[in-house]
Amino acid sequence: MDKRVWGQPITMVQKFEANEYVAACGDSGVTYYFKCDASGWFGDGGIVWNDTNKDGQFDFGKDEFRSFYTPCSETHIAESDDDFSVGFLTTSGSVLNPKKVIIWGGADDNNTHCTTNLDMDSWETAKS
Repeated sequence: MDKRVWGQPITMVQKFEANEYVAACGDSGVTYYFKCDASGWFGDGGIVWNDTNKDGQFDFGKDEFRSFYTPCSETHIAESDDDFSVGFLTTSGSVLNPKKVIIWGGADDNNTHCTTNLDMDSWETAKS
């Protein structure tokens, strides 16, 4: 004959503590507040070029013309999975002394917004 010993049932509960590595439903990553503030040497716009050969240097004749550009000075909301690229801003009429910029094409990648703040880690962010 089996002798069974009764034990009092125990309920264990673990408290859920969210941390930065837990993604919410539909979370695509980080939302950047992208400030379109790159300006030419006199505070105006210029010409934006893609760094086509990705060497970090402006190469006239090799780097691709992207668009004419005037800073809108607005802060845009950009998702981390949007298309960001490195390029250059030259003042209209001169390719001397280009400024290195990060280019954001807008939500549909059909516009040109630029910043000279190349350190994306320093940009203001919020979880999307």
